[in-house]
Amino acid sequence: MRNTTLVIMAAGIGSRFGGGIKQLEPVGLNDEIIMDYSIHDAIQAGFNKIVFVIRKDIEDDFRERIGNRIEAMAQKQNVSIEYAFQDLNNVPEGYVVPNGRTKPWGTGQAVLAAKDFIREPFAVINADDYYGKEAFKQLHDWLVLDHEDNAYAMAGFILKNTLSDNGGVTRGVCKVEDGHTHIVDVVETSNIVKVDGNKVEADGVELDPNSYVSMNFWGFPAKEGQDPAFIEVLERNFIKFFEKDVASNPLKAEYLLPTLIGHLLEENQCTVKVLETHDKWFGVTYKEDKPAVMDSFRNLIEEGIYNEDLYSDLV
Repeated sequence: MRNTTLVIMAAGIGSRFGGGIKQLEPVGLNDEIIMDYSIHDAIQAGFNKIVFVIRKDIEDDFRERIGNRIEAMAQKQNVSIEYAFQDLNNVPEGYVVPNGRTKPWGTGQAVLAAKDFIREPFAVINADDYYGKEAFKQLHDWLVLDHEDNAYAMAGFILKNTLSDNGGVTRGVCKVEDGHTHIVDVVETSNIVKVDGNKVEADGVELDPNSYVSMNFWGFPAKEGQDPAFIEVLERNFIKFFEKDVASNPLKAEYLLPTLIGHLLEENQCTVKVLETHDKWFGVTYKEDKPAVMDSFRNLIEEGIYNEDLYSDLV
């Protein structure tokens, strides 16, 4: 079986969370955090390297809350753990951070921060989203097959299953074709909310609640013995991002994976296969989301999806 890497993007402060580090909030019966469930599902699916992308200033809290514990567990499973650090000052050669800029550069830069640890097919996820077992199994099984360098994959979730009851969310809304198997466009859409029962809107514009959306669970191939070609694509387009987006919006421009992949699709530079998942997403976008997330994990344990001792079923 080929080696596969999971990159977990965990550098965000989470301003909408109302302070603190939302990725480290306990939600399980034994104070597990959402990342615990993602790591469990990834290892169970066959991933054998995990790269945490964090900020240097949260390293001590991160290691104390999850890193040291996960390293000990992973060692027993022959899974390697690495740390990469996302830094606002890591910009393309010849560029500088604009005066007054404090906002991180986004998910594209987060993956670039991990490039020294990615030598095999890899997947990318957010730290604070629960994706479900099916998504990890599908992405892993896709990654171990041979693909063209510019053939990517995405775990496809249904928009109506990814919303918060406590405020607007941002999703990469996808347009699909070929019998709903391939994405032809991704539009990063902010402030998506539920309205009037089953209706979904973004800033007053109605959306199809059954649309596929990106939850930033992407898969990128690598040929045997070669680094993933997507890393070079990220580096090349990071320079273009500074040339265009940062030049026009220096304080707020973000280098986002869905936006980049949407541009690549527009220019016919890649394909993206939808790997449909029927699991219900949930996450902690707002502090008010936490009780519902805790109830959801409790229900999954009662249904036998997970053990109370989460990692006890890994062999």
